[in-house]
Amino acid sequence: MTSTLTSPLTLPASLTAARRVDPTAEGWGFDTHHAVATPAGDTYVVSGAGRYRWDAAAATDPAEHNFRCQLITRHGPDGRPVAVALYGQPRPDGTPSAIEEGTEPTLAVLPDGTVALSSKPGTTHLLSADLSRVLASWRMPWGWEEEKDRNGDPYAASITVTPSGRLLCVTSEYGLSNVAGAHPNIVALSEPGEPLTPGSRATLRALATHDARTDRQTDADLYAHVRFGGAPVGRDHRPSPSLTEIVSRDSRRASEYHDCTLGRPAALGDDLFVVPVFGRLHRSGNRGQVFTFALLDDRGAVRGRLEGLHRYDDSPFTGFCFTVVGDPYRARAFHLNRFGLYAWSADGRLRSRMSTEDKPYKALTHFTLLEATPAGELLLAHRKQHLLLRVPVPEDLDGLAAAVEAALKSYARGRTAWKKEYAPVNWHWVDGSARVHHL
Repeated sequence: MTSTLTSPLTLPASLTAARRVDPTAEGWGFDTHHAVATPAGDTYVVSGAGRYRWDAAAATDPAEHNFRCQLITRHGPDGRPVAVALYGQPRPDGTPSAIEEGTEPTLAVLPDGTVALSSKPGTTHLLSADLSRVLASWRMPWGWEEEKDRNGDPYAASITVTPSGRLLCVTSEYGLSNVAGAHPNIVALSEPGEPLTPGSRATLRALATHDARTDRQTDADLYAHVRFGGAPVGRDHRPSPSLTEIVSRDSRRASEYHDCTLGRPAALGDDLFVVPVFGRLHRSGNRGQVFTFALLDDRGAVRGRLEGLHRYDDSPFTGFCFTVVGDPYRARAFHLNRFGLYAWSADGRLRSRMSTEDKPYKALTHFTLLEATPAGELLLAHRKQHLLLRVPVPEDLDGLAAAVEAALKSYARGRTAWKKEYAPVNWHWVDGSARVHHL
């Protein structure tokens, strides 16, 4: 009997066969980007796979060529894959995919069961729950020509669903500061009862601006669905002061947050959110760089921050661990980086810290935190062994350390059970049972 806390992050057998994938070869890669669970216990996982070899262009067999694709896998409550959507590469008949490969893709399950796939700078696709169909698409193309033409019709770079069905989003803007391209810049929220469906695009009310340096913006940079004070966000018409200005007030030097970046917000409820802000990345020596996990309410007011982290000893910059997840049903926030796993209550108090220097938690350094589930679990992915681990979080966060220790111990047992079933090669789990849809 396999463990329900552990499940394999699988590759479709049809893909590995068609592309003649050798999981042990140089140039092959498989990465998990994000996961989200439904109240019924199903889990959707978005991943990327690809191969690059410098001599591949000389191959006479197309199956030996370089390729990249992304896939969404639906797992049942028992952890087994039941459906896969492949996209970002031509379909078997040679026609182009309906969905282009996205940057930093994330998932959300909408109240009607529809799956929303979002990626930077601001593209959103709606998929049927069984992953067989693309229901709607709002694209934000990127590139020099696209920036000049502005022929996109974007929605959001990221969507998170609150318990009442509101959409917590990040949207991108052109014309920021002196940088080219569109960048995530607005934290926005839909109003109660406004759905995102193929025929109805929910209006988003801007709560916060990350960077207010918008002197270069024109009317072409305004989008009707992102509004503030009843009008589209653009130029000086936006929430003020900016998040950059707010977090800089508590910094030793205001310049420390110059050209900082906006992380993906997490919901702690219907009206309270965590908005991560990270200092500028340098080519080396980022540990100790500034960061803030700000608490923002549904009116756009900053209500504090997640406390208790040391900018060097608990730095998220080592390994680039920039994910903060929220459990909006229980008003909690979580963060995992190379130095520990952390949990907060909605008032910003650090309630639990598990150091990876302590033996029971050393294994956490191999995992990436993906999301929190409606059932109150944390979803963690092992970066090398490609297994998903569910960590049940107790009602009392004082018991979280013991729960994490127990889940890590169960991981080895679950891994052994799945190995007997799948016989993975180089920790790649190839599955031929799930139905594959080429979108």
